[in-house]
Amino acid sequence: MYIRKNIMLGLAVVLIAGIGFSRTLAQEKSSSPVVTYFEHEKVNASFAKNAPLFGGESGVGKFKVLTARRDRPGEVEIHNLDTDIFYIVSGTATFVTGGKALETKTTAPDEIRGKSIEGGDSHQLSKGDVIFIPNGIPHWFKEVKAPFLYFVVKVR
Repeated sequence: MYIRKNIMLGLAVVLIAGIGFSRTLAQEKSSSPVVTYFEHEKVNASFAKNAPLFGGESGVGKFKVLTARRDRPGEVEIHNLDTDIFYIVSGTATFVTGGKALETKTTAPDEIRGKSIEGGDSHQLSKGDVIFIPNGIPHWFKEVKAPFLYFVVKVR
């Protein structure tokens, strides 16, 4: 009787653990979105390191959320696969989109960098602004008033 009780208890534990594990796997494979929360300490630490905050998938789209900090102008960027969405947290910058990228070089698959942009549209970015840059569009931080902090959502 004692052995039988232990076997039944063991089977119950395995069954409960299996149900929990199968739910976890189902959630991972499900197209249902999962809420992810980042406390401000983690966000601030990510800005300090200029590091990715999150990378994941939602349905069929892949995306990353980055915290970015600029203290000076940068190179022209052209992403052949990724669309960038910026949300400006603080600071100001002159941001140029479109036009023709000059002195370009491929730095990684589907990633091109350049020295400057000829033509294009100038945008004065400041706190609270949001800008979408579709894939294939040259974009460049021409002037930056430091510190310039912004979130980048990269969507593929």
